[in-house]
Amino acid sequence: MNRLIVPAAILTSCLSALGLPATGEDTKSNNDSPKYLLRYALNVGEDLHYEVTHVAKTKTRIRGAEEISQVHTISQRHWAVKKTNDEEMTFDHVVDAVEMTQQQGDSKEIRWDSDSGEKPPALFKRVSDQIGETISTITISAQGKETRRENNIGSKASLGMGTLAVAFPEKPIAVGESWSIPRDVKTRTENGEIKVIKIRELYTLEKVKTGVATLSVRSQPLTPLNEESIRAQVVQQMSNGEIRFDLDNGYMLSKQLDWDETIVGFQGANSLMEYRARFSEKLVDGVPKTARR
Repeated sequence: MNRLIVPAAILTSCLSALGLPATGEDTKSNNDSPKYLLRYALNVGEDLHYEVTHVAKTKTRIRGAEEISQVHTISQRHWAVKKTNDEEMTFDHVVDAVEMTQQQGDSKEIRWDSDSGEKPPALFKRVSDQIGETISTITISAQGKETRRENNIGSKASLGMGTLAVAFPEKPIAVGESWSIPRDVKTRTENGEIKVIKIRELYTLEKVKTGVATLSVRSQPLTPLNEESIRAQVVQQMSNGEIRFDLDNGYMLSKQLDWDETIVGFQGANSLMEYRARFSEKLVDGVPKTARR
């Protein structure tokens, strides 16, 4: 195995308009600036299908020895909405199919497509066990806060990156306004101790056009990253990118996160790590599908 934490191949959002007309009309503030109430609005029987693509390349150099690892994963997954009320929505998170490619150093590239009918390589066995299964059953509030989660398959093996839903602000916000969500990232020090790094996800409403809200997200460490070995673990779990959200119908349309990091001295003075990655997620066919009864 690589000495580093290999990025997992994986991750979604949705919303509604509580207190707003069904057409998603603007709520005016005292200074007449349009404000928007971001809320999820999932309907029983709906299946929200997403295609998730994760591409990552990690190059490390330690004591003169260089190694490159590459991962390319395309997965199909969906939220199957089971029940809703005025305050909460419950859905099953299901992975339907996956295409995976991984190469470590000079080793032979390993590929597997779950639709091929071929037996998965040992490296992908844990992922293959998830295909067609409910990974977890999750309950969220209309605001996007997760209130309950039942993991049916070990959470460490689940496909995804970050939380499935975005926790939105309590009140309507105008374009240009921001809110933040705290998060803890567990890292391991050089002497083997667990160290918790506090970060915040800073969200900003960048624009609203034809009922679609565009949000930017950027992770900001709150705990000083004084050790490069710690920073090397944290940067792979930071979120920097864009989310598009359907204001009228209350679900996410797309998400894209990007990483471009270079860390010097993470394992000794002459060590180097370069991490380049992209995670993208998009609603398939552009509309949710109603599950067959």
